[in-house]
Amino acid sequence: MHKELRNHIIKLFSSDTRLDGRKLDEYRPINVEVNVVKSAEGSARVKIGQTDVIAGVKVEVMEPYPDQPGQGSIMVGAELLPLSSPEFEPGPPQIRAIELARVVDRGIRESKVLDFKKLCIKEGEKVWMLIIDVCTINEAGNLLDASALAAVAALKNMTFPKYEDEKIDYKEKTDKKLEITDTPITITVIKIGDKFIVDPDSDEEKVIDARLTVATLSDGTLCAMQKGGDYPLTAEDIDKMVEIAIEKGKELRKLIK
Repeated sequence: MHKELRNHIIKLFSSDTRLDGRKLDEYRPINVEVNVVKSAEGSARVKIGQTDVIAGVKVEVMEPYPDQPGQGSIMVGAELLPLSSPEFEPGPPQIRAIELARVVDRGIRESKVLDFKKLCIKEGEKVWMLIIDVCTINEAGNLLDASALAAVAALKNMTFPKYEDEKIDYKEKTDKKLEITDTPITITVIKIGDKFIVDPDSDEEKVIDARLTVATLSDGTLCAMQKGGDYPLTAEDIDKMVEIAIEKGKELRKLIK
């Protein structure tokens, strides 16, 4: 079944078109909605075609890590809800969920757009920890890009709750925003045969040879990369895929206010 699908997809690629009529470098319609979860300090819902994810940010005051006594941090978790795909099962995090969380985390962390020192309340004792949770509502391909976009949008729209007398009042929001110096965008480029595409749908994901997920800043600086798929990539492949990721990143960056 997958072999027939792959042959059909590759045949379409020769005329620069895809199963749903898009061009090879074209995303499905993208919608970004912020502040969708009132109980969160920041939240965003991202739809890319039929793919639908929500990211929420909660903050906690914690002891810093021993090797970073003057820095706060982030923690990212991803939950692939069974209601969003028949392939997702209840229970402990699946490998896909772990990879998804790591890719989102790395794209933000390695971009250096957050100064973790500014999340310090009292060195060696108390720091802010930003906990980012990603939940899938509907899985129709390209969860990596949708989740990363939702997480960054949620961070850029979050406000800190009131913190007084060593207690957090989650019901009382302040006007203190999170300082973010740039907008890191994560783009996944897929190789099928000898062609490169972006924003794969669920059918295209079944027949990929390789994928490269690339996080970049607005000036094109590379922050992080994650290789996936069963087949290797040449240096020329990687150069081309990074070039595509930088250009598509510029498009998606405009969607985050």
